[in-house]
Amino acid sequence: MIAGDRISLPDPRARAQAFLLKACGASSVAIERWDRLPGGAIQENIALDVRVESGAFAGRHEWVLRTDAPSAVAVSRSRPEEFRILRAAADAGVRVPEPLFVCDDGEGPDFFVMQRVPGVAAGHRLSKDDRLVPDRGSLARELGENLARLHRVTPAPDMDFLGEAPADPARASIASYRRDLDVLSSPRGEAWPALEWGLAWCARNAPGPLPACLLHRDYRTGNYLVHEGRLAAVLDWEFAGWGDPREDLGWMLARCWRFARPDREAGGIGDAADFLAGYAAAGGRATTREETRYWQVMAHLRWAVIALQQAERHRSGSQRSLELALTAHIVPDLEHEILDLTEGIA
Repeated sequence: MIAGDRISLPDPRARAQAFLLKACGASSVAIERWDRLPGGAIQENIALDVRVESGAFAGRHEWVLRTDAPSAVAVSRSRPEEFRILRAAADAGVRVPEPLFVCDDGEGPDFFVMQRVPGVAAGHRLSKDDRLVPDRGSLARELGENLARLHRVTPAPDMDFLGEAPADPARASIASYRRDLDVLSSPRGEAWPALEWGLAWCARNAPGPLPACLLHRDYRTGNYLVHEGRLAAVLDWEFAGWGDPREDLGWMLARCWRFARPDREAGGIGDAADFLAGYAAAGGRATTREETRYWQVMAHLRWAVIALQQAERHRSGSQRSLELALTAHIVPDLEHEILDLTEGIA
């Protein structure tokens, strides 16, 4: 279809191929594989095998195209923003898939293209299969070191699309979660006393803020690739933003992300001590396991609010999905963990 001097390509594959032809400065581009990768509830990832004739990218390539999934949520960064975050992380030495091209031409959903990295991300496999992770202490330290490199990125004019860093990230998050719970409770008068207790506890025990840095905000097992026992790349940067570096530490150590091995505090992979030692060795602030308790409570609060929001999307009819409907069933476990973490601390 031609509208003025613009060509509309309703077929996503054809649109991507036309975009890559121009981006690569090639005489021809052929997408020989177009397969949706598993996972990606919020964003959609498509494996591309691409043959490029002439130009700087001449040859065969294994890439991934990342675009919005139907279930994308409002708090997620846009794909052009995520591309810029990925570039900033790569420039800081963080292990990420190399970002290559971004498309925001208005002809369809925005997307970007990055290198495809080999590895396994599935949390249940990584947490229990020692063949995938033969040296768990080493991987836990790598994860800490990698996170410390990310936290070297601080607010700068070229990252102003992320907005201003909150002066007190903990209290800003508490206020946000309270507003979210109020919205969720208003239609039916529902209440979640354990979550309200957790928010009140966090308000009373909020630590003084540290200087803001770039957070992944979903740094956990399931969002990174492991290849031959080593950390290959960190994925899924759509929630990144400025905040207190301890938030990322607490998220990684939270029980809800340990999958098949809840006894292994570092994402079901290894010991918290190894993860925190790796973080400190690479220049991150020395942090004790006990200090992360507060941020683990915050992690469970955040995940509980998200789970309730996902379930409400199904229940309200805005998006019918069995996966969304079942998400709320994890909330009692999250409430139990919040109560357990705060037991005996006023």
